[in-house]
Amino acid sequence: MKRHKPPVKAYKNLEFLSSADARTVRILSEYYEPRSRFIKNRIADTIVFFGSARIISRKDALKHLNEAKKGNGTLQKKKFDRAVRQLEMSKYYEDAVELSKRLTTWSKALHEEKHRFIICSGGGPGIMEAANKGAKLAGGKSIGLNISIPFEQFVNKYVDPELAFEFHYFFMRKLWFVYLAKALVVFPGGFGTLDELMEVLTLVQTKKITKKMKVIMYGEDYWREIINFDALIEHGTINKDDMKLFDFCSTIDEAFEKITSHFHQYFLNKK
Repeated sequence: MKRHKPPVKAYKNLEFLSSADARTVRILSEYYEPRSRFIKNRIADTIVFFGSARIISRKDALKHLNEAKKGNGTLQKKKFDRAVRQLEMSKYYEDAVELSKRLTTWSKALHEEKHRFIICSGGGPGIMEAANKGAKLAGGKSIGLNISIPFEQFVNKYVDPELAFEFHYFFMRKLWFVYLAKALVVFPGGFGTLDELMEVLTLVQTKKITKKMKVIMYGEDYWREIINFDALIEHGTINKDDMKLFDFCSTIDEAFEKITSHFHQYFLNKK
C-alpha cells in the first residue's frame, strides 16, 4: 500500500501563515521575534530618531546642484530650485549624523552591563540613515526598524545586521519605536514623521506613556512653520501646558545637553 506524505505541520504551512486566519500569529511574531533579539543583544533602551527619508547628505546635495546647473529651460530651472532646497535641508542630515555620533560616544562611556541608549531609526534612507551612520562612526551599535512599503524604504548600510528588522505592520513597528525609547528626536519630515510624532505626543499627553521620555523637535523654524502651535492653543484644541510635552532644539549642542541631562536626572545613578 502506497504511503502518503505526512501532512505539513501548521507552523510550517506557509499558505496558512500568509492567510487572514493567521494574522494574529503574524502580529505576535512581530512582537516576540524582535523582543528575543533585543534580549539576546542586551539592548536596555534606545534613543529614537525620526525624520524624512528624502533629506540627503551635503555631499549628495552638492552633486545634485552641480548637475542641475547644466543646461537651460523651465525644467532645468525646476531641477536647480529643487537642488538648492535639497542643499539647504541637507544640514539636518549632517546634524543628525553628528548628534547620533555624540550620543553614542557618550553612551559607550557609561560602561553599563547592558547596552544603554542605543540609536534607533526606521532603518531607511535620509534622516534614518544619518542616525545609523552617526552611531557607526562612533563605533557603536544601532537599530533599524524597517517597514515593507512600495517606495523609499530599504535597510541602510549602517544598521547592525543583528539589529535590522523588517516589519509588515506599522503599529507593531511603532510599538518597538516607543517601548524601549527613553528619548525621541524628531527631525524635519513629512506625513510619516508627522504621524509618528503626533502618536507619541498623544500617548504622552494621555499618560499612556508613563516613563519620563524626552521628546525633542529638532529645527524649531521648520516645525513652527509646518505646525501652527499658537493657532492650536488659540482655538482651544490643545492647552498651553501641552507645549511642555516636548522641547524645541536647533543646535546639536542644545539637543545633546537636553537629552543627556534628562537621562542623568531620570535614568542614571538611580538606587
